[in-house]
Amino acid sequence: MGVEDRLERYRRRYAALKPGWEHATARFQRRVAARLTPDSRVLDLGCGRGGVVERLGAVGQWCGCDPDRCSLEDHRAVELPRSQVFSERLPFADAVFDVVIASWVLEHLPQPAVTWREIARVLRRGGRFLFLTPNRRHPIPRVSTFLTQFRVLQAPLVTAIYQRASADTFPVYYRANTFEALERLAVQTGLRLVQLEWIDDPSYFALTDAVFALSVCLETLLPATWRVHFVGEYKKV
Repeated sequence: MGVEDRLERYRRRYAALKPGWEHATARFQRRVAARLTPDSRVLDLGCGRGGVVERLGAVGQWCGCDPDRCSLEDHRAVELPRSQVFSERLPFADAVFDVVIASWVLEHLPQPAVTWREIARVLRRGGRFLFLTPNRRHPIPRVSTFLTQFRVLQAPLVTAIYQRASADTFPVYYRANTFEALERLAVQTGLRLVQLEWIDDPSYFALTDAVFALSVCLETLLPATWRVHFVGEYKKV
C-alpha cells in the first residue's frame, strides 16, 4: 500500500470516529477556493511538483516559484508559469497578486520575517496570504526539530515513513510555526492574521493500526493549541 493510500485509509477511519472532522489539506484547499475569482492573480509560493494548483488552477491566473529546480522541472501542471527563486527575494513588482498561498513551506524558512515582508510587498491592498504548515507545539514537529541535528538520521526516517526520496527532504526550522510567531510576523510586516485553525490528524504518523490507535489517544490528550497542523490566513491592510 502506498503512503497516500495508507494516509487516506486512516483519515477515513478517524472521520468515522469524529464526525465533521476534515484533514488539513482539504480544509486549506477549501479556504483557498473561497478566495479565488476568475480575475485573481495567484502566487503558489514553494509550488514544488504540484498540489493545490492541480485542483484549483482553473480559476484565476496562477504562477509558481520554488528554490528547488528539480521540483520545478517535474511539475505536474506543465503549463504553470514558474521560476526558481527563494522566498526572501521574489522577482515580482509591488502589489501584483490578490492571493499568495504556501503549502508545507513555512517550516522550511530560515528567515521568515524576510519572506513575510516580500509577501506583503507583492500582495495588493486587501490581498490574502493563506498557509498550511505544522504546529511546532505538537510532539511530531518537536521530534523533527531534534532530528534536524542529525541529518544522517532524518532522511532515512522520512523515506521509511512517507516513501519520500532523500532529494525531497529539506531542512526544517519551525521559526514561523507557533501562534506567537505568526502574530509577531504580522505586526512586523503589516499583515493582519485574520484566521487560524489548529487541526488534529492522527494519520500523520500512523504506520500500523496499533500506532494509529495510540495517535488517536494522543490527540485526545493534547491541548487544542497543540494540534499538529495550522491552516491560517493573513490580510494585507
